[in-house]
Formats: sequence, C-alpha cells, structure tokens
Amino acid sequence: GQRGEEGEHHSLETFTFYLSEPLSKERVEAFSDGVYAIVATLLILDICEDNVPDPREVEEKFHGSLLEALSEYGPNYLAYFGSFVTIGLLWFVHHSLFLYVTKATRLMGLLNILSLAFIGGLPLAYQLTSEFAEESHNEIEAIQVSCVITFFASIFQFAIWTTALLNEEETLHAFARYGGKEHAFMFAKLALYPCVSLGAFFLTCLLSEFSTAIFHLMQIVIPFAFLALRILVRISLTAIKSVMSLSRRKVVLLEEEEACLSPNETLS
Repeated sequence: GQRGEEGEHHSLETFTFYLSEPLSKERVEAFSDGVYAIVATLLILDICEDNVPDPREVEEKFHGSLLEALSEYGPNYLAYFGSFVTIGLLWFVHHSLFLYVTKATRLMGLLNILSLAFIGGLPLAYQLTSEFAEESHNEIEAIQVSCVITFFASIFQFAIWTTALLNEEETLHAFARYGGKEHAFMFAKLALYPCVSLGAFFLTCLLSEFSTAIFHLMQIVIPFAFLALRILVRISLTAIKSVMSLSRRKVVLLEEEEACLSPNETLS
C-alpha cells in the first residue's frame, strides 16, 4: 500500500511537470512553416483548378470576352484573396510571436498544434464561402463556420503567448514581457483576429444583409487595420509617456521651489 501511494504521487508529479518541459523552438517553427505552406498551396490549387472559364464557353456565351467570363468567378476570386490574406497574417503573427519566444515548452507546442489544426481548415472555409455565395440559403452558415475556424486558429496563438507570460523570464524576450517595449503591441496583435472573427460572427446573427462579399472585404481590409493599430498603439504609448514625464517635471519643480524657500516662507 505504501509503495502504491509513492508510485501514484510520483506519476502525478511527473504529469504535473510534463507540460512545462522544454521543447525545441526550431522544430516548432519548422513544422508550423510547413503547415502554413501546405495550406497556402491548397488554396492556390483550388483557385486554379475550378475557376478558369472554358474557351468554348467564352466564345459562345461571352462573345470572346475573357474579362466578362472571369467576372462570373468574381466571388470565388474574392474568397481566395480574403482567405490567403488571413493565412498570411496569421503566419505573420505566429512569426512575430516566436520571434520573442526564447524557449518553447511542451504546453506551448500542444497549443501550437491545436492552432495549426484550425489553420488547416481555412481551405475548407474558402470552399464554403465560395460555393454558398450570392444570397444562398446557407450563405450565413458558411460565414459563421469560417469565423469559428479563424477564431480558434487565432485564440490558440493568443494562448501560446499567455502561457509564455506565466514564466516570462525563461520563455520570453524582455521586449514582450510585462512592461516591455513590445508587450502592449503583442497583446493588440494577437487579440486582433479573435476580436474580428467574433465581431463578424455576431454581425451575421444581427444583420440579415451580411454577405460573403462583405466578409471577404473585411478579411482584405484587416492588414490596413493592422498597420493602423500599430500606429495607434505607438501614438498612445508616446502620449502616456509624455504625460507621465510632464507630471514628474512638475513634481520636481515644486520640490525645487520648496527647497529654495526659507523656513519662515515655508511655514507661512
């Protein structure tokens, strides 16, 4: 009985510290880059295979005008660019995250695999929003599935950073820690896609006019919002620092004025 208790305690202790054991950061980045590359390749193959007009149809239906024939595939091309932008920005956020990670753990690797699992579902989201477009009965449901996939792909990235913050002295660069130079921007960067996907999901529940075209335009506009967010964060941090420096200067000036006053003037 005593040996059984000791063995149980040892197994629990091993399990407790198992997820905090170190993991090769280079292997995590290499595996992640491979998955992102495969997902982007699948998108390119999908758009090139099924969205090219037939030459005979161009001649008969569109009187030889290739541009008019391509206009029928406009929703599919818009879905492709929106999905590719999403993959590109999620890869960029992933790259920025692991740029500040100094040591990966097994828990961070597990969260990264969960994020990549939903990244692999982005070609499915592209096919859904391209097939069920133009006021289809299932158009809203296709957008909601895409929002769910994007949300979980990005929220697990946010969870990786949160896990790294729990032991930031060993796992994060000083710039990304609490109070670091890039901490506020990393928080805003990693929270961008979860907030956008949740916002789009709730918009589909409130607005019946919400369409796949609007959804994909939102995906394409996000990079510009991303740049605007960085500028806004920089301006906000600069403004806060300037206000704090001005308040400190006023305190120093008041102390110097009190020091220059005589004891009688101070009492009066």
